[in-house]
Amino acid sequence: MPTIFSHALTATAVAQWWPGRSPARFWTWTAICATLPDTDVIAFAFGIPYGHMFGHRGFTHSLFFAAVMGAVVTWHLLHRPGSALLRPGSDSHQPATDSHRLALFLWFTMVTASHGLLDALTDGGRGIAFFAPFSDYRYFFPWRPIQVSPIGVGFFSARGLRVLASEAGWIWVPSAIIAASARLFRNGQT
Repeated sequence: MPTIFSHALTATAVAQWWPGRSPARFWTWTAICATLPDTDVIAFAFGIPYGHMFGHRGFTHSLFFAAVMGAVVTWHLLHRPGSALLRPGSDSHQPATDSHRLALFLWFTMVTASHGLLDALTDGGRGIAFFAPFSDYRYFFPWRPIQVSPIGVGFFSARGLRVLASEAGWIWVPSAIIAASARLFRNGQT
């Protein structure tokens, strides 16, 4: 898996393309959704093996889980005071439209799913159970350039530094380009 830093960085870089100004909770939930699938590492503490559907890179890395999270986060954000502020160009007194609800749902689903997609580009561990709970088969992409991050204290090692160097080239630089291009595009629109 890439580090949680890289998952959050990628999602917030792409979020630079979200239209309009978004409140802090949009950015917070973007980062949370991008990193949330790795909460499955607690399964190890309960004796759930890696390859189990509820083990690491299992259910919480699935497209189904991403859609559930997209729905839950969208509902949460739109049922809070000031939720209309999440709609680009909105007046705070206008309720969200169906198209805006759909846009938020798709956004948070995609951000959550991006975690598994990045993990499928790593060179180690088990594959990703994209279709859990319907199938526990694990997938990787044919091209896997990102070094897999060690779990736990192993992260603070020479191998951890090599992983960060790998992520810098394969994730951080492209994310910076995505974010910068969004800023340039916006500046060109004004």
